[in-house]
Amino acid sequence: MTKFAIDFGTSVTKIFQLGSGNGVVLAEATCVTVDRVTGEAKVFGDDAKRILGKTADTEVIFPVYEGEIVDEALAGKLLAYFMGKISRRSGAEALFCVPCGCSAENRARYMRAARIAGLSKVSFAEVSYLAALGMNVPVSESNPVFSVDIGAGKTSLAAFSLDGIIAGLNMNVGGNNMDVHIIDQIAQLYNLKIGLSSAEKLKNTVGSLIPHDHQSAIVQGRDITSGKPRQVAVYSEDIFRPISGYVNTILEYAELVLRKLPEEVSAIMCRSGVYLSGGVCNMPGLDDYVAERLQMDAHVADDPQMAVVLGGGRVLGNPALLKKIELV
Repeated sequence: MTKFAIDFGTSVTKIFQLGSGNGVVLAEATCVTVDRVTGEAKVFGDDAKRILGKTADTEVIFPVYEGEIVDEALAGKLLAYFMGKISRRSGAEALFCVPCGCSAENRARYMRAARIAGLSKVSFAEVSYLAALGMNVPVSESNPVFSVDIGAGKTSLAAFSLDGIIAGLNMNVGGNNMDVHIIDQIAQLYNLKIGLSSAEKLKNTVGSLIPHDHQSAIVQGRDITSGKPRQVAVYSEDIFRPISGYVNTILEYAELVLRKLPEEVSAIMCRSGVYLSGGVCNMPGLDDYVAERLQMDAHVADDPQMAVVLGGGRVLGNPALLKKIELV
């Protein structure tokens, strides 16, 4: 039976295939275009995201929000579209990467969407475990790990071992929150209204937590006063505040998790540090920023956005490990 690990994210869906051609076989936007009149789903994935904010009669829907499926029918159709691109076989087995403490109700929604997509067997594992495993961090009953995974819509923070989660929490804070506040910041600084796609591009190109970084990019938008199209050069320091504000919020909660740890576990964390994953962790200076704030080493995944799904692939190939960490 073909096996897949699926990170059905708020912003991007990543799929790892186990077997021939072992590896990540898909990474596409988790969105669908829907006709505003008929409600018909029309375009899926990256093609749908390209339409965002550019049409009047078509709405772009994100069926996964903050780690939860909010539209089962569209989620199932989107997942079926993705599976159709990578496999002609039905009845495949899938491991879904879900936020820590994912509720039974939310897992039921994943299972119903999986059935629409033709998946026959479904299991679940939490992203904190998978992110660490995707970074090849040694995890055992006697070796606790502290992981922070910053997704587009949700951040998962947990200290855990193979014996279970020692302390952890989920936050409805992620990269998308930064995008919204970058829009507000550009409006305030330059009297220019930009869209979500432009804000995301700015975050990914000039977003930085290095003090006084002076990288720049040109962004186009609409002049708020005149209504005419206009472009400006935006610098890293211009968007430092909305980015650092959200990172600071995440770190405040990371400190809460650390304060809940038993003394012996705290001693291990002090030596081993924190492991960071999620697309935002590509940002220059984030590792040093986190290390200074938490007063411990900060390790960023080689490919932060793929760490979770790579961990899922590793678990798929190790049934004994899957049995230890899967949600039941």
